[in-house]
Order: sequence, then C-alpha cells, then structure tokens
Amino acid sequence: MLTYDLEARGKLPLYEYLYRCIRQDILGGTLPTGSRLPSKRALAEHLQISVITVEGAYRQLEAEGYICARPKQGFFVSAVERLPVPSAPASVPAEATAPAWRLDLGRNRVDLSRFPASIWARLTRQVLSEGNFLDPVPHQGLYALRRAIARDLRDFKGMSAAPEQIVVGAGAEYLYLLLAQLLRDSGRQPVFAVEDPGYPKIRQTYGKCGVLCRPVPLDAQGLDLQALADSGASVAHLSPAHHYPTGLVTPIGRRQALLRWAEEMDGILIEDDYDSEFRFAGRPIPTLQSIDGSGRVIYLNTFSQMISPSLRIGFMVLPPRLLERYRRELGFYACTVPVLEQHVLARFLSSGCYEQHISRMRKEYRSRRAAVLDAFRHSPFARRVTISEQGAGLHFLLRLDTSLSDAALRERAEARGVRLGFLSDYAAAPNPAYAHTLVVNYAGLDPARLREAMDLLAGIFTP
Repeated sequence: MLTYDLEARGKLPLYEYLYRCIRQDILGGTLPTGSRLPSKRALAEHLQISVITVEGAYRQLEAEGYICARPKQGFFVSAVERLPVPSAPASVPAEATAPAWRLDLGRNRVDLSRFPASIWARLTRQVLSEGNFLDPVPHQGLYALRRAIARDLRDFKGMSAAPEQIVVGAGAEYLYLLLAQLLRDSGRQPVFAVEDPGYPKIRQTYGKCGVLCRPVPLDAQGLDLQALADSGASVAHLSPAHHYPTGLVTPIGRRQALLRWAEEMDGILIEDDYDSEFRFAGRPIPTLQSIDGSGRVIYLNTFSQMISPSLRIGFMVLPPRLLERYRRELGFYACTVPVLEQHVLARFLSSGCYEQHISRMRKEYRSRRAAVLDAFRHSPFARRVTISEQGAGLHFLLRLDTSLSDAALRERAEARGVRLGFLSDYAAAPNPAYAHTLVVNYAGLDPARLREAMDLLAGIFTP
C-alpha cells in the first residue's frame, strides 16, 4: 500500500501533494510500468483522507499520462521514461548589473522627472472607467490612436497621411523587424544602406533579420550620393531632419536627389525622424515624406524622446504602394502595444495635452542646453574643446584636443565613475576623423550638478 507523510505537504493542497508523491514514485521506478494502483477507496482509508482527494490526484495523473484506467480493473502505471540520476545544477552566469555612474553623458535619455504623470493618470482612469480597453484592436493598432497620430503629423509636420497608412508597434526596433521582412525582394537577401556613423542598433537589428547592411559615409549634407549608388542597396535608412549622432540636417537639394535615386532604383527610403521635435532655432525641418510624390518614403517615429522610452510606442507611415503588401504578407502579426496604453496615448494626443507637453519640454531643454553649453565654455578645459551643435536635439558633439586615444579616455572616465560616449562608437568602419570626439547627451544632466560635472571632466581631460 502506498504510504506518504502528508504532514510534509506544506501549503500545497492535499490532492496535489498526493499527486506529486505518486508521480515521483512512477518516475523513480518505485512503481513499475503496469503495476496496479490501490483503489481510490482503499488508498483513502489507508491514508485517512477523503476519496475525493484521492480521486483528484488520480485524475491529474491520468490527464498527464502517468496512469491509465482499465474498465472494471482499476488504475495502472503507464510506460514512462525513468528520471535520470540528478546531476549538479549547471552554473548560470549572473545578469550584469548596470553601473551606478556619478556622471553619465554617454546614454541617450530624457528627463523622466518631467513625465506628465498626473495627466497620464487622469486619462488612464477615464479609459478604465469606460471599460473598452479590453476590446481587440486591429493589427495595425487602435484606430483612434492612428487617427490622432495622422492629425498630429498633418498639423505639425505638414504630412498627408491617412490613419489606414499607419502601423503602431512596440518601439523602433520592432518596426525595423517588420521592415526587414516587408522589404525582402523576391526571397533574395535585401541590401540596406545605413548611415555611417549611425545608430548601431539599426545595423544590429537589420543584420539579425538577414539583411545585408552597407554602411554609407556622410558628407556635409548627409548620405554621400556616390557612395550610396556604389553600395548596391535598394533601401536606404536615414535621418534627414537631425542625424544622430552628428546632428547633420539634409538640405532640400540632397533630399530631392535622394528621392530621384529611389525612383531610379525602384527603391525605398526609410525616414527615421529621430528627435526632430526638439529644434530650438527656427521652424521644424519639413519631413522627407512631405515632399515625396512617388510613394518612396516610409516615415518612422516613436514617442520615446517626447514622452518616455519605457512607453515603447512607435509608428510608421507606409506609402500606398506598400500598404497592401504589408497587409497581405504581415497582417497576421498582432499589434504589440498594450491596448490600454494605446487608448491613453490617443487621448493624450487628441486632447492637446501632447502639444502642451512638447512645448514645455522644448522650453526646458532649450534652457538646459544653454546652461550645459555655457558650463563647457567656461570650464577649466574650455580652450581644449570645440563644440559642434545644430540648435536641435538632445545631444551635441565635443571635440577634445588630446593625445589620448578614445579607449584611454574611456578608461580614465570609468575609473572616476563617468560614462562617456564617443563618435567612433557609432562608426561601422574606423575613421581617424572621429577620434577624440564625444557625443554629449545632456538631457539627463541635472543643471544643479553642472559644476560637479565640469570638475569630474577636468580630471579626465587634463593630461
């Protein structure tokens, strides 16, 4: 008769503990294949528990295939493989913990203290009270959100885009994954031109999707046209409004030339409109999509810089020539953004709160940028640095007059608890012209700590 110490079950339900004990005896060979189990009543009387408890354990064992019932005979052990002799658990490397930097100029981030928490909470309560956030949404995203995005693009960027052209996804990287699949050419390996220097995640994401990325160097106006033509690419991924990390703005003549290249190649331009909302001098730069008359531009943007990176909501605007292909080939994908967040963001946009938030953040970052630049220009190392900035974005370039390599500067900085970002980190191919040039991301830099920051940097930059 099966005997178990039922007092050792802890917080487990009695039937589940009994099920586990019998299962262990079966897997360990104590109960061999074909052996008959005690009847439910007999085992219940022996263990002094209810028949219902034994029945629950037997039912679970039968459902998982450990035992089988034979009419008018009872329950018998099924043929299962025995458990191997337990071995020492494999060592699993611990996850790397992010360092606690005293000063972090290398990470591109926003000031999270400026997140409109009270407004977001109010809109969230409204959506929750109405209950429709549980309804399914189209695979391209909530229509109300796409309509609000289309209206925002029309009013502030001069773009003509219907809600039906917009695809909502969980951040830029996810949209890159979709584009890599969408733009495959008859099963052949696609070739994408990417900016060099440029955001490394673009190359990394496309590469993992089987896309061959050809880095194309930049000149003073953006992507070098001759290098683009020589690359053999049929798709070009670029940021014409404000390139990261150089800050270059592509002028109208080069934009028109890029559109001609796309027409001649029967190609596509992916316009990654990174942080173009933060332009502090003059009017916003019109998008490439707004002057595209042939449906050659895919427009892509996110709300990471404007609201919060953790929101993980991005979108792309597909030209009509690609929309039907997207629906036919990729329409089986469900939208990857939680429905509740889509409803809240749609209200945030349509109510005017987003426009007000952008206005406040523009003012805040304009002031912060001026304070940071002033601190650098009056720092102990001011004569040894040259600042390059375009009056836009949340970063600028700083070239340091030094004999130290970027690696040596990085080592000195990390020893003092400072993270620096270098232009050379963004280059696909080494280029001596990028040496000693820092990409300074200032958005997360507290103005109250500028003096401390300059003192830390002085200790790094001084020979």
